[in-house]
Amino acid sequence: MEGVDVSAKTVDEAVEKALAELGLDRSQVDVEVIREGRGGILGIGGEEARVVVRPKEGASLEGEEVKCALEVLETLLSYLKIDASVRVRAPETPGDGVGLVRAVLDVSGEDLGILIGRRGDTLASLQYLVNLIVGRKLKAKTAFGIDVEGYRRRREQSLKNLAIHMAERVKSNGQTVTLEPMPPNERRIVHLALAKDAAVITESIGEGENRKVVIYPKP
Repeated sequence: MEGVDVSAKTVDEAVEKALAELGLDRSQVDVEVIREGRGGILGIGGEEARVVVRPKEGASLEGEEVKCALEVLETLLSYLKIDASVRVRAPETPGDGVGLVRAVLDVSGEDLGILIGRRGDTLASLQYLVNLIVGRKLKAKTAFGIDVEGYRRRREQSLKNLAIHMAERVKSNGQTVTLEPMPPNERRIVHLALAKDAAVITESIGEGENRKVVIYPKP
């Protein structure tokens, strides 16, 4: 994932904006201060702070947690009699869970639709089960993403396209749009897709499985 170049009134504000854009926390990035910024006199002659924030190289894809997650997933696939291979990679996009998961376990093989299920329901359950088992084995809270044949990447792009299309509708007619209920990871993709659009505001409403994203025209 590439870094971002952000300006704001202060260095701290610029860093916070960059973290929100990347979907990462402070411990996961390197910050290069390009310009400290200054306030000016009576609002005249000021200069914004500017930073470049980059994800740290390679959150380790090795170690006990990663090894345990890989073994758990491969064991479950074996029990299900599913012939597939699993590789470990770093999360790169919001759809991967960047900033939220330690690593992504990519499953590849033939006829793996059974692992995805309707709109990713089975995949979400598999991911939950793997994380639950790993957490209990290691007695530690950890999180891994699981993808099957690039499904999450395709879904992410579809959600981005939907978000942008709906935002354009909101801007053209000034009417609020409410999207269908989505799980937290998919709502996050929509929020991030429209985070830089100054003409709209997004908000999650509802409870539990009925929680959904609303896109409002900005006043």
